[in-house]
Amino acid sequence: MLVLEEEALTSPDQTRVPAAAVVLAVEVVSPDSVSRDRETKPLKYARAGIAHYWRVEDEKGLTVVHAFEPEPTTGACTSVGIFRERMKVSAPFPMDLDLTAVRARRGGE
Repeated sequence: MLVLEEEALTSPDQTRVPAAAVVLAVEVVSPDSVSRDRETKPLKYARAGIAHYWRVEDEKGLTVVHAFEPEPTTGACTSVGIFRERMKVSAPFPMDLDLTAVRARRGGE
């Protein structure tokens, strides 16, 4: 899932947007994508200039969100939080989410 700047969408048929228009990228980890999502995605998003990346995982039936942002001086992707029961953030926009109300789903459920 992507959260985009409004002006990034110019057509209902549009299939691409510039990375600079991505405010937030959210990936839900599946059993088939776990190594790719954990090892390479944060770096790819940071290199593309996407400032906020959240990785959503199932941890023993509970929803866990790992939040990442580029480190300002080096641009390397760094963890800014791991949220288990409650996710309260101010960036990229204010949000307070009860993660206990979000049911984690395993492959295809």
